[in-house]
Amino acid sequence: MARKKVDLSYITNARKRKATLSKRKNGLIKKMDEISTLCGIEACAIFYTPNNPQPEVWPSDSGAQSVLSRFRKVSELEQSKKKLSQESFLRQRINKAKKKEVTLLMFQNLNAKNNFENSNMIDLNDVSNLINHNLEEVKRKINMSQAQE
Repeated sequence: MARKKVDLSYITNARKRKATLSKRKNGLIKKMDEISTLCGIEACAIFYTPNNPQPEVWPSDSGAQSVLSRFRKVSELEQSKKKLSQESFLRQRINKAKKKEVTLLMFQNLNAKNNFENSNMIDLNDVSNLINHNLEEVKRKINMSQAQE
């Protein structure tokens, strides 16, 4: 049975809000426990709730201290390596969509055997760049394969 879509808005009813917080927090803790067990990673969570003056820590205070101290030891460059600003995220998504579009155009033209008769120069340049990129990737993989042998 499919779940209904949840309306992501502030829950005005205090009792419902408290119950939802408790259920969601427990679900999040359960998922974090599963991922740390299955993947062998260290994880921690700190919950500040309006009903509790002290933060709730998972798995324990010492466990969270261990994870946080490990994180603090990593250089700032390493910490921010995988962080994306909104601009870089959008740029990444646009590039990915453009690559899919060019790949689709290439295969449509190759399958239709119309040899890009209706394509403009921008599309042709994009297809050419994609082909060159893919060829470089194939060459790199061949070289890696030969180096391993």
